[in-house]
Amino acid sequence: MAHIRNTGDSKHGRPGGYRRSGTTMRRTLRREAPSTIGLLADEQDFAAMRRYRTFTFDDHTVYLQQVEVLLKSLSAQGMHATVALFDPEEYAEYCAESGLAPDTPASRSRFTAEIASAGATVAYTGQPIDTLIPLLVSRAVRRATWEYATMILAGLGECADCGKDVGQAAFDRASHLLLRMLETAGPGTHHLVCSTPTDNENLLAVLHTERDSAGPARIETQEGAEFVTVLAVGIALERPGGVVLRTSRPGTQDRVHGWRLTRGALAPLSAGEVFSAYCTDADTGEPVAPESHVEYCAGFDLGADAPESHH
Repeated sequence: MAHIRNTGDSKHGRPGGYRRSGTTMRRTLRREAPSTIGLLADEQDFAAMRRYRTFTFDDHTVYLQQVEVLLKSLSAQGMHATVALFDPEEYAEYCAESGLAPDTPASRSRFTAEIASAGATVAYTGQPIDTLIPLLVSRAVRRATWEYATMILAGLGECADCGKDVGQAAFDRASHLLLRMLETAGPGTHHLVCSTPTDNENLLAVLHTERDSAGPARIETQEGAEFVTVLAVGIALERPGGVVLRTSRPGTQDRVHGWRLTRGALAPLSAGEVFSAYCTDADTGEPVAPESHVEYCAGFDLGADAPESHH
């Protein structure tokens, strides 16, 4: 095998000379190339892939164990690895549209690269597979919710009265309300939940932020966009929904505030309504014991300006 050699002085390269083979350079590049694993998270998806002859696993538990071993091996080599959710139905559709043979490792690898570039992924940082899977599924659900909410806003078109983009106007309004909410809440760790019903499903978005006394709240870009988009859907469609804000500060009780989404505006709930909403099981309607060290508070006024009505 050919070698690259440099024996010149420091003017032309490294002093003292060195020799690096093509194999060594490829190994170096391999360590710097990220790896993505397409994961079959549940047994149903795993069973669907077993119809392919080249998919050689026959036990889901063993498969997950081997995925974890592979991730640990990549990490031990100093390689960055991410995990994406592999959906067999989407894979079959992808192969049909792309003209690929589905029963080949190359097609599965290509599909994994596609979903990694456009879908939800989780970086492997040494977490156990039992911790990684729920995180990956949650991220995939959040991504699907955001895409669906974005599609709704994009399909609303322009207002028949004023010509404004209805979806964009609702998004701007939702952004204003979120910033106003965090500004009024003050310093602390904030956990917000927004619920917006649509014709097909109930959209749910969660946002975690922190704010110190020196500046505005720090909002993670993707999570913030997801929250604002779901809130914007409720504003644009004028559907009933709600927002709950929980604020934590060292040495004090957590404070919970709530708002009702009605006719495109967030109306503050009373302390009693917040208590009732927080202490009622959403599925059964049965009362739930209130948490200790939590104060249930009325939602605060987010501004008297009425939202614009678009048609």
